[in-house]
Amino acid sequence: MVIHMPRIIQARQILKRSLSNGGSTPASMDIPKGYFAIYVGEQEKKRFVVPISILSEPRFQELLHQSEQEFRYNHPMGGITIPCSEDVFTDLASRFGAF
Repeated sequence: MVIHMPRIIQARQILKRSLSNGGSTPASMDIPKGYFAIYVGEQEKKRFVVPISILSEPRFQELLHQSEQEFRYNHPMGGITIPCSEDVFTDLASRFGAF
């Protein structure tokens, strides 16, 4: 298994920027240590709380890259927003053991 360190570092930077934009909202208070919230969906966004370990997964890093291209660092929901269908995300996240 190959881990692309620059992508992991980039994913952490995206997470830090996202948390600094909306990290003090009441919704962020219910996130356990070692997890973070993301919003997923093409039209309607659904909030998911996933483990930070998912950041090391190459397929998740690709989703973050797509998110960066679509939203830059201005995420409309205040947290990381992933522009894919909820079904695709839940299938991918379940493969990583996020659920």
